[in-house]
Amino acid sequence: MLTLRNVTVRYGNFAAADQVSFSLEAGQWLMLAGPNGAGKSTLIEAVTRGVRYEGEILLEGRDIREIRPRQLARTVGVLSQKNAAGYAYTVEEVVRMGRYAYGDGFLSPRDREGREKVEEALEMTGLTALRHAPVTRLSGGETQRTFLAQVFAQDPRLLLLDEPANHLDLPYQRQIFSLIGEWLKAPGRGVISVVHDLALARMYGTHAVLLDRGKCVARGTVDGVLTPENLQRVYHMDVYAWMRETLGKWQS
Repeated sequence: MLTLRNVTVRYGNFAAADQVSFSLEAGQWLMLAGPNGAGKSTLIEAVTRGVRYEGEILLEGRDIREIRPRQLARTVGVLSQKNAAGYAYTVEEVVRMGRYAYGDGFLSPRDREGREKVEEALEMTGLTALRHAPVTRLSGGETQRTFLAQVFAQDPRLLLLDEPANHLDLPYQRQIFSLIGEWLKAPGRGVISVVHDLALARMYGTHAVLLDRGKCVARGTVDGVLTPENLQRVYHMDVYAWMRETLGKWQS
């Protein structure tokens, strides 16, 4: 589905990503993990062609440099940490924007499936009752669900998440990740997430890439990557012991 081969992103003499290679298959949820400055978000930007890079990025066998932006937008959806609308668009209007790549405008006559996809996205994210509400009046969790619905309406096959629930309260974090898990159950889809919370990575991920200072330390299944040894090497602490200690505070 997606393959990165020796991808390097440089800012002057600094390599934010350094010879990184991994692949994602349909049905997989791959977690990009590692400390701050490891290169996680940089790789997301490379896949979306937001930064220049060396190496190869293949989307369903095609070099993404050769894919037109409109076609890329039909295949790849992106959800960032924080999203905001500068004007008082309604929830439904924001979700409709996800159909932009399919016609000459939002729900243009050329976009035959647009209305159905918007309705499905609103229903899946539990926003049908809020469809006419201005996004400027929503809570943080409702706002993030609105932009997630926009991505669902876009109907991509690959979903890229740059810490989409990092700033949200715990109930909303669980809600966002659960919704994405449901979305992933449809055939032919894959997800890549940037995560800091290793508990979320273990709970929802099927595969992982562990990064440190731009380099790939380990890649494979979540259990095979997030081992005590690998995490000690990257975080310079006993992560497993810390997790057990914090969990112990909740056990009576």
